[in-house]
Amino acid sequence: MHDQVAIVTGASRGIGAAIAKRLGEDGFRVVVNYSGSVEQAKAVVAAIEAAGSEAIAVKADVSNADDVKALVKTAVDTFGRLDCLVNNAGITRDGLLMRMKETDFDDVLATNLKGAFLTSQAATRPLLKSKSGRIINIASVVGITGNAGQANYAAAKAGLIGLTKSVARELAARHVTVNAVCPGFIETDMTGALTDAQREATLGQIPFNRFGRVEDVASIVSFLASSEAAYVTGQTIAVDGGMTMA
Repeated sequence: MHDQVAIVTGASRGIGAAIAKRLGEDGFRVVVNYSGSVEQAKAVVAAIEAAGSEAIAVKADVSNADDVKALVKTAVDTFGRLDCLVNNAGITRDGLLMRMKETDFDDVLATNLKGAFLTSQAATRPLLKSKSGRIINIASVVGITGNAGQANYAAAKAGLIGLTKSVARELAARHVTVNAVCPGFIETDMTGALTDAQREATLGQIPFNRFGRVEDVASIVSFLASSEAAYVTGQTIAVDGGMTMA
């Protein structure tokens, strides 16, 4: 992977940061996208560089088409190519359906679903030139099961799974794989905000009886980004401790 380049959106913290660091360990040169904290993004870049790879931080709002085009252009101009896109950027605006504001619905779909569409569209041409391109979409188990109070988030993540399958069919003939990873409850800032009662209720739904780690998700992304996953496309892979097993 030492000549390959990856963009990870929303990579300044949480799952995105773990994915960016893991791809850096794998030898990718990494474009760390962020929209808020430049200091957190720089810390991720420093960690990747300390592990022996190259990285840059690029600010871009993935729901803005011009920002996205500039993000992809910066990646190609800096490193000369693009081999892997990880669509991880996402936001939440939770609330019960009857009380959810229209802007809360629109904002979540704009970032979590439209953002992945825009970045995938902008990245397609350089990924085709790679001849072994990878698009990895970070969806969620709630896109499979739904979740009370998250109609907007679940709709966006379910749409992302559909987007994954459609783009996978379009790009398969050019050897670009497109897959979705669906994390369950992972120890991040979001799960850290749960009350003790909410944590206990959630753990009761997980056969492993623990929350996942960001590294659990990063490991699956690492596999899908590698040459070992060259014959895997259009798939939805849950990383959830058995929570959504059939």
